[in-house]
Amino acid sequence: MLGDDAELTAAVLAARDGDETAFRTVYRAVHPRLLGYVRTLVGDPDAEDVASEAWLQIARDLERFSGDADRFRGWAARIARNRALDHIRMRGRRPATVGDETELTGKPAESDTAGEAIEALATDTTLSLIARLPQDQAEAVVLRVVVGLDAKSAAETLGKRPGAVRTAAHRGLKRLAELLDDDAESTDVLDALPPQREPRGGAVTSASVTHTRARTQKDM
Repeated sequence: MLGDDAELTAAVLAARDGDETAFRTVYRAVHPRLLGYVRTLVGDPDAEDVASEAWLQIARDLERFSGDADRFRGWAARIARNRALDHIRMRGRRPATVGDETELTGKPAESDTAGEAIEALATDTTLSLIARLPQDQAEAVVLRVVVGLDAKSAAETLGKRPGAVRTAAHRGLKRLAELLDDDAESTDVLDALPPQREPRGGAVTSASVTHTRARTQKDM
């Protein structure tokens, strides 16, 4: 994602006004993690198709969108989730877990910076572990930590209360720490996660469960 939310907000607004270059910027910034979220719902090989359907709707409805980068991420996540659930109903099967995480971000665009590529690789490794979580925990962790939504926005996406999302994310991160104990090669995965987003004015907590103090549900 873009490091500066102001840049993403500006790109979203320009894209809403028909700037195709700005839309490509928004796509590159948001798509990798949005695709990771879709994969927690439908698995492979359907995630790419479902994500493409979501982006078609995003492009079609963008002119009616109003808000900043945070609101856009939440709006895009809700669209992606609805498309994923439609796909699941059509296929008549339950949600699958993430498959081969090595293809999460696809081939980076030539304009991608080295920092974005490194960040994407760290997220790939993380999603391979998130795939082992129960569905509610996986969705909560991906929306809060990977997609970057605060508890309120994640709750709106899932149709749950913020407290329930915080609890699921807390349990998911705790379980990820346990998985890390069984996977010596993934020692620093949780440290590589971007910080969870909180509403403006709230404290931003670390995504790592190796913090010097114990995490509580209030921290989530």
